[in-house]
Amino acid sequence: MEQGWDGPWYRVRTDRFRATFFPGAGESLDTVCNVDVEVRLTADGSRWTATVLTLAEVDRLMERWSRTGEALGGRYFWCSDGLIVREPGIASMTQVLTGLLDDGDFTEVLQRVDEE
Repeated sequence: MEQGWDGPWYRVRTDRFRATFFPGAGESLDTVCNVDVEVRLTADGSRWTATVLTLAEVDRLMERWSRTGEALGGRYFWCSDGLIVREPGIASMTQVLTGLLDDGDFTEVLQRVDEE
């Protein structure tokens, strides 16, 4: 596996995919808890996306919304391409992506962004 910064993006390359994460400026890669990712599969070149959030981040957002009135006062959480994970960090999120491929659930969880 190769990984590293490529401009504002953090890329992780494995033999099965290339994941491009979009963390915030100055955000720690070990503690990132809300990040967009684009994944390109090596086998067919298809592109997939997700917004990866931790359980704690979803809770934090819903608590904030309960005070601001958003999302019916924090009574629900929704995002079209959301993937909820237990642990923060790019390494943990990469392990989840690998596990989704291993289990055959990848194409059910992430959203395809190119033509089939």
